[in-house]
Amino acid sequence: MHILFATGNEHKVSEAAAILAPLGHEVEPLLIQGNPPEFIEPQAEGIEEVALSKIEQARELVMGTKLEDSIILVEDSGLFIDALGGFPGPYSSYVESTIGLPGILQLMSAEPERGAEFRTIAVISIEGNTITETGTCRGKISKQLSGDTGFGYDPIFIPEDGDGRTCGEMSSIEKSSISHRGRALKAISELLNSPSK
Repeated sequence: MHILFATGNEHKVSEAAAILAPLGHEVEPLLIQGNPPEFIEPQAEGIEEVALSKIEQARELVMGTKLEDSIILVEDSGLFIDALGGFPGPYSSYVESTIGLPGILQLMSAEPERGAEFRTIAVISIEGNTITETGTCRGKISKQLSGDTGFGYDPIFIPEDGDGRTCGEMSSIEKSSISHRGRALKAISELLNSPSK
């Protein structure tokens, strides 16, 4: 299937394409007049509300165009840190762009409990239906920045299912096999490939 990913983050498009290509799906960015869509993100307590708002906005953008019948993917992800009461959660992107990863490490500097969880909500719009899947990746916040692969919070997140390295120290294939986004997208793919779809 040909899937249009509605996001301005090219890293997410590349990651989704790498995850879904072996499962029989082609992923490209959704472009409106050559540009990725700009969404108005609701101030929500959870990432699911944000993702569902994005899919509605994406559908409105393609209505009446040649892309109207396209399969559209959106997702919203967040890093939920136990010791910070789930912060930054749905505000992860904003927090990263304002205080950055050093700011998060500073907030955590006196915290012995460093447990955290990445969560993704992936939403597909297909033939008028909306399919939603969740992916999580449990881990902990590192004491320092490590690694220069990946993006976002990868250099400070050590996944439980890994070998002690941060996601920023892993190859894209290693990360995708255990990542929150990888799990959500694989679950979406299974639904798309099921005979009852």
